[in-house]
Amino acid sequence: MDSNWTEPWLFVLYSIIKPVAGAFILVLMYVVFVAIGRPQGDPDAFSYMYVGNSFFIFVASVLFGTFQVIQSDREWYQTIRYVYISPISYYVYILGRAASKIAVSVFAVAITLVFGVMFLGVQLHLALTDVPLFLVSTILGLSVLLAIGICLGGISFLTAKHTHGLAEGIPGLFYVFCGVLFPLSVLPDWGQAIGRAIPLTYWFDITRRLLTSPSTSTSTVNTTLQGFDPPTILLFLVVSSVGFFGLSILIYKVGEYFARKAGKIDMTTSY
Repeated sequence: MDSNWTEPWLFVLYSIIKPVAGAFILVLMYVVFVAIGRPQGDPDAFSYMYVGNSFFIFVASVLFGTFQVIQSDREWYQTIRYVYISPISYYVYILGRAASKIAVSVFAVAITLVFGVMFLGVQLHLALTDVPLFLVSTILGLSVLLAIGICLGGISFLTAKHTHGLAEGIPGLFYVFCGVLFPLSVLPDWGQAIGRAIPLTYWFDITRRLLTSPSTSTSTVNTTLQGFDPPTILLFLVVSSVGFFGLSILIYKVGEYFARKAGKIDMTTSY
């Protein structure tokens, strides 16, 4: 969500209402699952689903906030030619613009978690000794999101106004294959293989392990990753983060090269 011209108090109010409304949608989804599955309900499954969806707010917001920078500067504000020729690296400029999305998303995630604890019975348990691991994993997870966003930004150098399609489609794939709403164990083997190739899967898994009670992720929810301890999951996240960071530079440079060669850096399609 953007707030270019709105009043600050109205933007703050909207920032509070939006995650709370999302929590109600999640509750409705859980009620439907219970109605067609376990009539007695499953608190562990609800906590699994709630925490995963809370942190998924980062995915949609940070991804869109990263790769839409090129399109907004080029098509909406038509300022990309001036920013692009300025002394600062345009890659770093995109990361700076995306940082504001991360700040707003932190606010939304915190509100969603607090609302779940206070009104929906979600039990969070973050041990003091796990705080450093939680912070490191969160930084790595956000870094992966920025890297993926830069990859899509490199592609958007060569496309027209397709950012909204990417904004809806790419997070949707992550929503299905990264164990956000349901564990990987419900997917077929090829689906589990896709999920394990995406670093966000490990970020969501280690976040749940650190934030929820031990029973939530080990008793009734089969994530297919129980055989790995948190440091190992963190190692997977580190390796995949480095890989995606290198991939983001490669795709960005390739997209930028072909866009400059074709004269598309400041292209406006006007449709």
